[in-house]
Amino acid sequence: MRSTLSTLCNNFIENRDVIKSDYIWESSYMYPVAAAIFTGAHQQADAGRLKEAEYVLKDNTGIFSNFRGTLKLPMIALLGVSANPEEKMQNALEVYRLLKELFWNSTYLPVASMVIAGLVAPQEYSAVAARTRHIYELMKQEHPFLTSAEDSVFAALLALSDLTDEQIVEQTESCYQLLREEFFSGNAIQSLSHVLAMGQGSPEAKCRRLLNLYYALKENGMRYGREYELPTLGVLSMLPAGIDALTMDVAQVDEYLADQRGYGLFGVGRKQRLMHAAMLVACDYADGENQTVMNTAALNGTIALIIAQEMAICATIAASSAAAAASSAANS
Repeated sequence: MRSTLSTLCNNFIENRDVIKSDYIWESSYMYPVAAAIFTGAHQQADAGRLKEAEYVLKDNTGIFSNFRGTLKLPMIALLGVSANPEEKMQNALEVYRLLKELFWNSTYLPVASMVIAGLVAPQEYSAVAARTRHIYELMKQEHPFLTSAEDSVFAALLALSDLTDEQIVEQTESCYQLLREEFFSGNAIQSLSHVLAMGQGSPEAKCRRLLNLYYALKENGMRYGREYELPTLGVLSMLPAGIDALTMDVAQVDEYLADQRGYGLFGVGRKQRLMHAAMLVACDYADGENQTVMNTAALNGTIALIIAQEMAICATIAASSAAAAASSAANS
């Protein structure tokens, strides 16, 4: 394993364990996502920073706020890596207020708010929020039964694109039609198509590269998830590296994670582990010696990393919801 990737993996596990020790009653799905946020920012999670961020979160939101529900740990992490957590929180809440005027309230809305607040100047919040809603409406016109609350996050990311709204829909729909024969979950295909729409190149080229990576992983014994894990694979497929190199990187990280507590036989599961491996590889390509190369791509390093993290957060919400539903059914 490359030294940069090895360091990243070690830091990820250290951050996860620190966060877990401070928040022992949170969902096990959330620890890796919060850890990845600190790791991608090249910061160490420590009790002082976590408590400061938690204080800011609690001081600015009510007990029943979506910022403090399922998403509590990722929100603390996003605040914790900020140079000014209070300002970050205030900006996110302002975006959240604007989005709530345009969307039904949901668990996903704070994620979209953090995305916009982190990448857009305050004077542009209103315009980006309005564009987010318009893109969402265009999504719903194409797929009224598939488009739901989670797509507000994709709409927010796409609202930052240089493409016109119509071009975004054309790109997304073309990718969707090309991938529907390969993957059978409509929701997963739609989410993956939204990610691919952010990349450079024709829909045919992007989908071909995505499938080449998917089958390269499969041929090497890694059966990547075909549900909520797919968007993160989409981010990975857009990185400026060869398929063989990406496959080797994911294999090495997956092997490393398999030996770590929480990722073994009774851990989060192979599909989640592979998704986390893909996220860490994306972190590595978004930094250091790869930064110059990444900046030549349609997705620069920062955006690639943010998308990978946001997709992991969305996947974690979905996984947590599925686990809760299964537990409820078993106990009824």
